[in-house]
Amino acid sequence: MKIFAFFAALFVATATGTAHAQDRHITVNGTGSVEAAPDMATLSLGVTTQADEAAAAMRANSQAVAAVLSQLDQKGIEPRDIQTRNLSVAPIWSGRPQKEEERRITGFVASNRVFVRVRDLDHLGEILDAVISKGANDLGGLSFALQEPEPLAAEARARAVADASEKARQLAEAAGVTLGRVISIDEHGGARPVMRRAEMAMADAGNVPVAPGEISVEVSVSMVFEIAD
Repeated sequence: MKIFAFFAALFVATATGTAHAQDRHITVNGTGSVEAAPDMATLSLGVTTQADEAAAAMRANSQAVAAVLSQLDQKGIEPRDIQTRNLSVAPIWSGRPQKEEERRITGFVASNRVFVRVRDLDHLGEILDAVISKGANDLGGLSFALQEPEPLAAEARARAVADASEKARQLAEAAGVTLGRVISIDEHGGARPVMRRAEMAMADAGNVPVAPGEISVEVSVSMVFEIAD
């Protein structure tokens, strides 16, 4: 029994020492960001028409959308950068159910929404003005992006790792220990493009003025370093 107790105590002491050794590390978070001017915009253009009959509403809508698409083609937008996302026809009801009034259909509304990528921002305002003048009466959104974000993401990752490494060095120096090898690196959520100072204003006449601002590609990492001594 004494021999068994001795080996059991030795096992516990060894396990405890191993656990403490594994706990000798420094964990830090680092962030990196790179700013750049966007070189692409995505538009959400809608055409909404109304008529007494569903077929008439859709016919008028199709004609207006065809004019918008023709204008986009004339402005050099490639077919691969144009996509119809939503197409609908819905009745227009009169009367209010909460008042127990008789409801009836008084007409129909047709809607078609097209998403467009503009790869030449120098002509963005001109394109917006052209499609609005040809019948696009619902501008649902405008966002800016980068056609090739990966080089910026790679630079942001390098900056994030450098930021985390510097923090670990400072912590080790403050604690009076020696910083060892990297045990692990984790990236949180991947590279994230974030808009900076982007805005758009509608004009009464002429081209629509657009300010694309900047896009910041941000990366966050978590790193674990070994304490060498």
